[in-house]
Amino acid sequence: MNFGQKSNLCILPGTEPRMRNFLSILFVSGSIGLFAQSNYAPLNETYYHWIDRYEIKTGGTLPHLFTTIKPYKRSEIISFLDSANQVGVFTSAADNFNLTYFRNDSWEWARPETNDSRKPILKHLYKKKSDLVYVDLPEFDLHVNPVLYMGAGVDSQTDDMLFVNTRGVEVRGMIDQKVGFYTFLSENQVRFPYYIARTITNDSTLGFYPVIPGEGFWKTFKVDQGYDFFQARGYITFEATKHINLQFGHDRFFIGNGHRSLILSGNSPPGLFLKGNVKVWKLNYFFLLNKFTGDVKGTSGGSQGSKNGYPEKFVAVHHLSLNIGKKFNLGLFESVVFGSENADGSNSFRLDYLNPVIFFRAIEQQNGSSDNVLLGADFKWNAFKNVQFYGQFVLDEFLLDFVKEGTGWWANKYGIQAGAKYIDAFGISNLDLQAETNVVRPYTYSHNTKSGSYTNFDQAVAHPLGANFKELTGIVRYQPLPKLNVVAKAIRMQVGRDTIGFNFGGDIMKNNSYRKTYLSDSNFGNTIGQGVSNAINFLSLTASWQFKHNLFIDATAIFRNSKSEAQVFNYNSTILSLNLRWNIAQRLYEF
Repeated sequence: MNFGQKSNLCILPGTEPRMRNFLSILFVSGSIGLFAQSNYAPLNETYYHWIDRYEIKTGGTLPHLFTTIKPYKRSEIISFLDSANQVGVFTSAADNFNLTYFRNDSWEWARPETNDSRKPILKHLYKKKSDLVYVDLPEFDLHVNPVLYMGAGVDSQTDDMLFVNTRGVEVRGMIDQKVGFYTFLSENQVRFPYYIARTITNDSTLGFYPVIPGEGFWKTFKVDQGYDFFQARGYITFEATKHINLQFGHDRFFIGNGHRSLILSGNSPPGLFLKGNVKVWKLNYFFLLNKFTGDVKGTSGGSQGSKNGYPEKFVAVHHLSLNIGKKFNLGLFESVVFGSENADGSNSFRLDYLNPVIFFRAIEQQNGSSDNVLLGADFKWNAFKNVQFYGQFVLDEFLLDFVKEGTGWWANKYGIQAGAKYIDAFGISNLDLQAETNVVRPYTYSHNTKSGSYTNFDQAVAHPLGANFKELTGIVRYQPLPKLNVVAKAIRMQVGRDTIGFNFGGDIMKNNSYRKTYLSDSNFGNTIGQGVSNAINFLSLTASWQFKHNLFIDATAIFRNSKSEAQVFNYNSTILSLNLRWNIAQRLYEF
């Protein structure tokens, strides 16, 4: 899960006038009769693992959180943790430390006395452990914090020193306890490890595009010594009713309970969005409309713009989640990718897909369009004490007869995820294990138009590998001391790569009307991993020490082995790094 960083409200230029009018009407009508409002805790792998860990320890699916949809509200995190505390979940010193950490991090909802600093800086700074400065009034709540990410490292594949230099600011708050807001802005200079930097090229024949993973526009830093880019995300949010939340801004989301998501992940850059969420009884209904970048123009990719702007595309998502009994959660989802490829490069916006309670496939057929519709399901089962099973199934396209025949028809496109988590494994406090497998058939997520592929800014919206792969992941998380977290990951990836002039189904940006395999009939005989075989072993070990609230030092070792028949994919890397993080999530490039 590439859990990235937060950012400021950004309405991209060129938004369709009809969409602007719709949003204006929505906000005017929704501003009447609002309820107490909470911001969301930014996506962060360790942060969210801790929350999910305590849900598993309760042995059931509590109504405070539907953990499949991330991020979570701060108010609901505190409400859930208070309930978990009442049933005796926090049994170790590390668990109690984490509970205090969460309460300090969202003190406006928990208001613990322990959050008051004993020695504020200059009497006014860090009067609360989590905030540089704050305002705490009935009509106005404000939290302002600096953001810092600085580090250095070495890579066996290059003589140049790796570095990261991020400076920024994070602001969140509420007005009249009815409207919440969040903004994050940072400026970054980075020199990446070789295996990441080599993908930032313009060789689409090998599946490489001029983009930085998880980021948007960029430029080179000091004559190809690195990359320079902004990070900007943010939103406003309010409660339309007691059970209906509305949110508008520029950010990313994650759907699922695993390390990866085959539905929607934080792999691609944040995008303009409109979100609605209904939580009532045992149901949670999620509606999301994203405006994404259809394709990156220019020979230097993100480092160059376009006089007319990048082409636009839209992705709408419906997700319905139901708690069945005390231990099982079932989710159903559909999504549609739509846009157009007019001669002038402009995109049309289909108002039909704004309907939050309709079946996308029916609308697509009624429009006479060939928009890319995906269907699927997910589940979470807290089966035994400290054990959870989860999974996802994504269906892009299929014909049942061809599935039964097993002929490898190219358009039998689907992905499957299955995983398990074992909390306090073998009776050892704060030792958590996770195993997960992901399998995606060739050509899944792809389309016969650029605007129809399940991508944003030339990057996969779901799994970072795109399609045509098998993956097995094992994760060990251990918190032996309250301030020390150790995470070890082993990921085995078997990927089918394309070659020049051949589309084997791994690069989901390519037009799937032009597909070729090693067989004479490209319609049949397609198998997972076809094309140029690329086996990747990814091992990482990270030790993080939290000196002060949200101030971490990370020591990381990565060993990446890539073997392939094609020399361009055949190399080994050993990467060592030391980083200081302050109010920002760890950057993860696990592919």
